[in-house]
Amino acid sequence: MKAVISVIGKDAVGILAKVSSMCAEYNANVTDVSQSVLQDVFAMVMLVDITKLSIPLAELSDRMSALGKSLGLSVYVMHEDIFNIMHKI
Repeated sequence: MKAVISVIGKDAVGILAKVSSMCAEYNANVTDVSQSVLQDVFAMVMLVDITKLSIPLAELSDRMSALGKSLGLSVYVMHEDIFNIMHKI
């Protein structure tokens, strides 16, 4: 099972490190990352393997959202199946 984590906000040092550290804390393995900075806007999408996740996905989502708030970012976690359905043409 996989999940998609998206992060958007003002660029700052350590965003990738903080999000990936939280993933590691709960056994979500980061398998792919795409990020870019457009002027001062940071955008990142991570694909994480949640097969061995140590907490429920909803709880990870809440904790990532709280992390984002503390950093002035929007952080969203979505199960891969829901992400794929939402972006199907």
